[in-house]
Parts: sequence; structure tokens; C-alpha cells
Amino acid sequence: MHPTRRTRREKESQMPRKKRTCRFCDAKEIYIDYKDEKRLQRFVTEQGKIIPKRITGTCAKHQRQLVHAIKRARHLALLPFVSDAIR
Repeated sequence: MHPTRRTRREKESQMPRKKRTCRFCDAKEIYIDYKDEKRLQRFVTEQGKIIPKRITGTCAKHQRQLVHAIKRARHLALLPFVSDAIR
């Protein structure tokens, strides 16, 4: 390997990463409501998949509440299980 070339991992270790904070903890929310479909829609992809916490930056406690709220909203037909945009 060339002495001046750096691997991707070396480059990433040199750059300081910004720590994501949980938006629910920042807002001091105690409960994530399943009836707030606009907020829940942000955490679901176009295919209907729930976005993981490593991407959204939510803490483990709020991610569990979020998943529970999304599943409740789907069951009550507030959110779709699968989007119609796939076809």
C-alpha cells in the first residue's frame, strides 16, 4: 500500500463525530403518543419500515416507546403497514 494513502477507517478516526442526542429527551417528553401520526411518520420509511435508533439518534428507552406507538398506530390504521408508492 502506498505510504501516503489512508484507509477509510483512519480517515474516520481523525474526524470528530457529532454525538446525536435523542430529540425526545431534549424535549423532555415522557410519553410518545400513538395518535400523533405526523411525528410517527418521520420514523418510518417509504416502504413502511421503522428506522433504527442508530440512524435517528433516539435513546433506547424512547426507541422502544416509538416502536410500540408505531405498531399501535398501524393496528388502528393511523399509519399504513406498507406504502402504496411501491407499485
